[in-house]
Amino acid sequence: MRVLIADDHALFRDGLRSLLEARGVDVVAEARTGREAVILTRQHKPEIVLMDLTMPEMNGLDATRLISAELPDVRVVVLTASEEDNDLFEAVKGGAQGFLRKDLEAETFFSLLEGVTRGEPALTPQLARKVLREFGRASARPAPKPVETLTEREREVLELLVEGVTSNRDLAARLFVSENTIKYHLRNILDKLHVQNRAQVIAYALRHGLVDPAG
Repeated sequence: MRVLIADDHALFRDGLRSLLEARGVDVVAEARTGREAVILTRQHKPEIVLMDLTMPEMNGLDATRLISAELPDVRVVVLTASEEDNDLFEAVKGGAQGFLRKDLEAETFFSLLEGVTRGEPALTPQLARKVLREFGRASARPAPKPVETLTEREREVLELLVEGVTSNRDLAARLFVSENTIKYHLRNILDKLHVQNRAQVIAYALRHGLVDPAG
C-alpha cells in the first residue's frame, strides 16, 4: 500500500508515518499544505491520500475535490480532528473515499484502510449512518436549479468568462490560482450547467441573467 500523508502538524505526520511503516505501509510523501498535497499526489500517484482538513494555502476539502476530479484512481481518506457533520458530508460529496477521526483506535484505522484498497468506504458505522441519513434527506428535497449549485469561486470564473477573459492562463492570473485549478472549476461549471463548452457557458449566463454584461 502506497500512502501520502497531508497534515500541517509535523509531530502528527512523524507519528503517523512511524505507525504506517511499522505495518509495512510505504509512505511515499508528506505534504504540509493542501496545495502541496495536490502537487505531490500528481507526482507520486499514491493509492491513498490521508488528508487533514485544516491546512494553509488550500484546505483539505478543496484539495480532496481537486485530486478526486483529476486523479480518480487515487483514493482520498480524510483524517481529521473535526467533529462537524458538515465536514463529513462535504468530504463525501467532494469525492473522499472515507472520513476518519484522529482519535480512532489503531486496529480500527488499519482495518478500514485495508478496506479502502478493496474499494470499500472508510467510515465507522456511526458516520456511515449519518451519511445515509443525510443523502436520503437530500434525495427527497427538490433538486436545486443548476445555477444555485455554483460555488462563489465558480461564479467568479463565470463573470470573468462573460467579461471576455477566456484562456486558462488569464483566468488563473486574475484569480491568483493555478491553471489546473481553473480547469477544475471550469469542468464543474460545465457539468452543473449541463453545457459542453465555454461559449455555451457564456450564452447560458447571459440568457439567464446570471451576470451583468455591462459590468
